[in-house]
Amino acid sequence: MTLIATPLKLTTALVLALGISGCAGTPNDTATRNAPLQTSQQPMSLALNVQSIKVDVPRTLKVSEKNRYYPGGDIVWREDPLGDRYAQVQAIVADAMAKGTAGMDTGVPVELDIEVKRFHALTQKARYTTGGVHALTFVMTLRDPATGMALSEPREIVANFKAYGGSMAVVAEQRGETQKVRITKHLANVIRQEMTEPGSYQAAQLGLMGVMN
Repeated sequence: MTLIATPLKLTTALVLALGISGCAGTPNDTATRNAPLQTSQQPMSLALNVQSIKVDVPRTLKVSEKNRYYPGGDIVWREDPLGDRYAQVQAIVADAMAKGTAGMDTGVPVELDIEVKRFHALTQKARYTTGGVHALTFVMTLRDPATGMALSEPREIVANFKAYGGSMAVVAEQRGETQKVRITKHLANVIRQEMTEPGSYQAAQLGLMGVMN
């Protein structure tokens, strides 16, 4: 269920379905509420109707429960009770995608297909001492809701951002900003930006800590 910052390109199938002549815009056209998508021939301004969202968290990803500063693994998640981390991450990402695409209900019908590649929040040790990075990577693809055919090229999105630690984490939790709340809000903003202006999101530069994650 994908971010390389390159323009989103429609497949030939989408071009044929919509008709270039009916969808092509000019520089003076009023921009639509949603992202301008592009074909290899000319820009197209298209509104998107997100009819469904699919989030896949492959069972091939490695879960780590080690309480270390850098525990390794693809999935590190501790705010929910010990259990099926794949299902827990899937629920968080699905909620974020739903929030981020809220209101996108006119235009070309699409299914938003998300495949999680990395979901690395903080361990207890890092959360209450040094802080760190929420290392989040996913692949996004737009599909035809009826046929499942890809309407866009899969794109990998790296959505890392700073994670609170120590007293900052404690204060944030006291005002309701748990890791889940911050990650959900961040991913919602990322997907909305990418759906509105493809290729525009750039992950924060987090120095050595970002590289290690």
